[in-house]
Amino acid sequence: MNSVKAFAPATVANVSCGFDIFGFAIQEPGDTVELTKRDEPGVVITEITGDEGRLPRQAEKNSVTVVMLALLKHLGIKDLGCEVVLRKNMPLGSGMGSSAASAVAGVVAMNELLGNPLSRKELLPFAMEGERIASGSAHADNVGPSLLGGFVVIRSYNPLDIFTIPVPDDLYCTLVHPDIEINTKDARFILRNEVSLKNTIAQMGNVAGLVAGLMKADYDLISRSMVDVIIEPVRSILIPEFKDVKQAAISNGALGCSISGAGPSMFALSRGIENAQNAGKAMQERFASAGIESAVHVSGINQGGAVILQ
Repeated sequence: MNSVKAFAPATVANVSCGFDIFGFAIQEPGDTVELTKRDEPGVVITEITGDEGRLPRQAEKNSVTVVMLALLKHLGIKDLGCEVVLRKNMPLGSGMGSSAASAVAGVVAMNELLGNPLSRKELLPFAMEGERIASGSAHADNVGPSLLGGFVVIRSYNPLDIFTIPVPDDLYCTLVHPDIEINTKDARFILRNEVSLKNTIAQMGNVAGLVAGLMKADYDLISRSMVDVIIEPVRSILIPEFKDVKQAAISNGALGCSISGAGPSMFALSRGIENAQNAGKAMQERFASAGIESAVHVSGINQGGAVILQ
């Protein structure tokens, strides 16, 4: 095998009440990575599209190649040479798992090029290193679902313990990206290091309720549990019109609405594609009324995660 092409999808992380422990993948958009072997040893980025020239071209500084270098080091491979082409199909700093999609597509492509020595789950720690480069934190709530598909729960980071839970077939996500940017590092910096016992208890109840609601296909319980009393009140101030956009989604059929990842993208969950589309239209119109353009993506939960295209 001399070349490989891999695709990794966008993701919604945190999912309202599950900061750093919940995430799910959608069908599209996503990033594509192409690897081609070369005679000289070393991993070299030859082209990046869709980033407006903002991402580093040095292999040791880019999420897409840091994961490859970590995998090669783990496997003791020193003489492999390959050229890397990264095609970005979502904005940077979007809250849609942009860096995660690059990292996952990169590590899946390299693993395929090497003959798949590791399983998908074994690739997760390497994909997380891409997040460390991008945001300063090796969190798994974006790379996990982009890599594995489905609705992912991270029970523990040390030791790493991750699993997926079933979701209703008729559950749809509306993901709306306003034309503004929030740096993930900045969005983490403003968070409080300590929270009150009262808020912790409320958040734990909502986390448990959301897991149970998804597994039982109890849409009312899902709706009641999509409440974040810890992260959303702090980060929402970074997103113009947040409260009105959220209310527009719920008033037009969504079960609930919150921030996707670090923002500024917002997501809603709905029962049925029609409700999801109506919520997206209402959210986009509310942003537009404030002079903010936005893009809308409506998708079921992507159960497969990253794929090899060729």
